[in-house]
Amino acid sequence: IQDKVNHLIDMGMGWAPRVLLALVALLIGLWIVGRLTHLLRNSLERSGLDLTLRNFLASLASIFLKIMLFFSVASMVGINTTSFVAIIGALMVGIGMAFNGTIGHLASGVMLMIFRPFVAGDLVEIGGGHTGTVESINAFNTTLATLDNKRIIVANSNVTGNTITNISGQGIVGVELSYQISYDQSIDIARDAILKVGKACPFILDDPQQGVVVAQHGDHGVNLNTRPFCKSEHYWDTYFYMQEHVKKEFDQQGISIPFQRLDVQLLPELT
Repeated sequence: IQDKVNHLIDMGMGWAPRVLLALVALLIGLWIVGRLTHLLRNSLERSGLDLTLRNFLASLASIFLKIMLFFSVASMVGINTTSFVAIIGALMVGIGMAFNGTIGHLASGVMLMIFRPFVAGDLVEIGGGHTGTVESINAFNTTLATLDNKRIIVANSNVTGNTITNISGQGIVGVELSYQISYDQSIDIARDAILKVGKACPFILDDPQQGVVVAQHGDHGVNLNTRPFCKSEHYWDTYFYMQEHVKKEFDQQGISIPFQRLDVQLLPELT
C-alpha cells in the first residue's frame, strides 16, 4: 500500500506543474481572448458595419479563439488532441446531417449579414410576400414587425430563396397609387384634384415632382396613376393620406368613381 501511495504522490508531483501551468495559461488565454474580441468589436464599429453583423463576427471569432485555446491547454497537460479532432469532426458530420435545414438557415443568415440586402429598420417585402419593418436579423431567422403590430419570423433560407424587395432602403421611396374615374369625367379636372392633394400632403417631397398619367382604359373607367415620393419612414403615412383625401377631393369636384354594374333588361311577355 505504501508503494502505491508513493507512486500516486510521484504522479501527482509530476502532473502538478503541468496542471498548474495549464490553468495559468487558460486564465491568461481567456483574458487575451476577451481583449482581442473587444478590440475586434471596436474595429468593426469604426468600420461602420451593421450592429447585427458586428456581433455575429465577434462571437464567431471568440468561439474560434476559445477552441484554439482549449487545444493548446490540452496539449500542455499532455492530452493527445488528435483523437479530439477526429471525434469533433465525426460529431460535426453527424450534426450536419441531422440539422441539414438548420445549417441552411445559418448559411443564409451569414449571407444576409455579409451582403446586407436590408438592415434593421428597413421596410421590406420578403419570404414569399411578407411585408414589414425589419426588427432583427438573427443567425437562423429574420423578424419583421407589420403595420398591424404583428411579429413575423421568417426562416433565413426562405428569405434568401425568394425575391427581396427593399421598399425603404434607398432613403426615399415612391408610393404607387391608382385612381379610376368614369369615362364621362374630365381627366384634367381629376388630375388637378390629385395633384392638389399631393401638394397639401406634408410627407410628399417636391423633388422628384409628382405627376399623374393615364395608365389604362379599363372596362368601367379610366385609370389614373401617380407616384409621389416621400421619405422611407413616411411611406404608409403618405399612402393613407392620399387614399383618404383624394376621395374627399373627388367628392368636392363632383368626380365619380365607377363601380361594376349589371344592367338587366326585361323583355315584354310574348302574346
